[in-house]
Amino acid sequence: VSNAGVGMAGPLECQSLAAMQNLMDTNFFGLVRLVKEVLPDMKRRRGGHIIVISSIMGLQGIVFNDIYSASKFAVEGFCESLVVQALRFNVAISLVEPGPVMTEFETKLYEEAERADYSRTDPETAEIFTKLYLRSSKDVFTSLGQTPEDIAEHTLRVIEAARPPFRHQTNVAYTPMAALKHADPSGALITDAFYKLVFKYDTVLRFSLR
Repeated sequence: VSNAGVGMAGPLECQSLAAMQNLMDTNFFGLVRLVKEVLPDMKRRRGGHIIVISSIMGLQGIVFNDIYSASKFAVEGFCESLVVQALRFNVAISLVEPGPVMTEFETKLYEEAERADYSRTDPETAEIFTKLYLRSSKDVFTSLGQTPEDIAEHTLRVIEAARPPFRHQTNVAYTPMAALKHADPSGALITDAFYKLVFKYDTVLRFSLR
């Protein structure tokens, strides 16, 4: 089970390349290192199951989560490419894709975001992030967030499945988001929907979440 991960949220201009590289080293290359260690033995004995804790943000990018989403997209692409070869050796790969999970991981991330220096971006972007994104994001976690125990239960179901699924989303509230993306290959539909949610109907969104 590959579960190591670090988070990053905020305006792109305010994030250092070193921090981005550290995130990718943990979230993506950490998984790659683990798979390189366990896969050869699984192939030799023609059996095994690799479970990867991914994220709904590996399927759909979320505003101000550019680098974190990129790391999870990399995880998804890596596993999607590897799963066909793995199946030849009777090795299953499963991606568990949670939405928001209420842990100290998120609490720490938001505390750091509230204290951060946003002088390297323009005032409008800084205000959108601190006044709009952070407030709405907290409401999303409070309303739609799952507990770690929830995710553990979902993961156990995947482990015990007679035919393990390749993808398993843990939060049905995010199913429409994934469906919107696949409904329009041009990307216009999902981009327009998110733009309106963030910039036009943010008050309605926060009210409905509460």
